[in-house]
Amino acid sequence: MTTEPAPRRRGRPPRAESGDTRDRILTAAREEFSARGYEKTSVRGIAKAAGVDSALVHHYFGTKEQVFEAAVELAFAPALSAPDAVAAGPVDGVGERLTRFILGFWDDPATRAPLLAILRSAVNNETAAAVFRRLVAVQLLRRVAAQLDLPDAELRAELAAAQIVGTAMMRYVIKLEPLASVDLELIIARVAPVVQAHLTRP
Repeated sequence: MTTEPAPRRRGRPPRAESGDTRDRILTAAREEFSARGYEKTSVRGIAKAAGVDSALVHHYFGTKEQVFEAAVELAFAPALSAPDAVAAGPVDGVGERLTRFILGFWDDPATRAPLLAILRSAVNNETAAAVFRRLVAVQLLRRVAAQLDLPDAELRAELAAAQIVGTAMMRYVIKLEPLASVDLELIIARVAPVVQAHLTRP
């Protein structure tokens, strides 16, 4: 006697499917936000791109803002190891280590492209910008500041980041010459002492 398989219950997906489904939604969300920007992206559009029902997007992530935050975190994940670079050696080399780490992240097209795409949403929408600021402040700059045993450590970390990211934007986004074409090692050699001063000068 054969037994018909029980029909799959609606609602929460089986545990074996959860990781793959969540990753698929997150990838679709990053692509939708990158292509359309924050305002023109909808949960329904993300669900369609991921091949799932809209309710499943809400199940995993909640609101569109929460989906965007998860997508930003995915795109920004490689940069979140920057605090480890700060703590990886003597204090007199912290500027060079942090500069090399972040510019290396920007120099790699595989890590640069997703972040630039998400940044477009943050530039054009205040809700998206608030999400991006919160992620950068909490998960990156405050962790860098925690490595510094000096007054106004958060301001120092922000100034150091502004120096490096400003250089990256001019090189990789605006593509100002000769900065866009000069060897990366020369840029690191020029920028690192300024970053060192922001982080350690009394």
